[in-house]
Amino acid sequence: MNTKAFSVSLEKNPVITIKVIPGHFTTSNAHSNNYLDVSHLMCNVSMARDVAQQLATPYLSSTLVDTIVCMERTEVIGAYLAVELQQHGISVINSGADMYVLKPQSNANGNFIFQDNMTEWISNKNIILLVASISSGRTVANAVDCIGYYGGRLAGISALFSTSHEDLKHEVHSLFTSDDIPGYKLFSTAECELCRAGIKLDAIISSEGYTKIG
Repeated sequence: MNTKAFSVSLEKNPVITIKVIPGHFTTSNAHSNNYLDVSHLMCNVSMARDVAQQLATPYLSSTLVDTIVCMERTEVIGAYLAVELQQHGISVINSGADMYVLKPQSNANGNFIFQDNMTEWISNKNIILLVASISSGRTVANAVDCIGYYGGRLAGISALFSTSHEDLKHEVHSLFTSDDIPGYKLFSTAECELCRAGIKLDAIISSEGYTKIG
């Protein structure tokens, strides 16, 4: 599987790359013909800083931000993003402001929640939602609902990779999109072309990575 892998570089900063592994992959609610490995962008400190600089650009001069809510192991990038948004400069709207970086938890029903001692940094605050990848959009939609439940105001959604999702009703600022991946396809589980062709699954995808099947 890894022998067919290739890398795609970000045009604005070619140092930032994602690893693309072709195959047949499944999440809890979708299938795809590629796995987009962004783990090094989240785990390599220097890379996370470069990523944060790129993600900060849409917000620097125009968007008030109080809190960054991090999903899918993006906390390191989230911390650097906060630093970028707080940098000194007359054109930086959040220059010198207080900012918080939070991660929600999941309850027994699989819903996202914030502990009581953290809700003060969500309620009536301007929130950036930061995620690693948006495929079906279900996780992001649930996170947006969670932020709204606690009284937060969504200021933006940022992702390392995303497919297009008009149903989210919010603009997504992403480093890479499905248009950057040659031949990328995402299927609902019931309509997977690879399954219909009799191609076996290679791995199960989760927010932590992938697990090979067989």
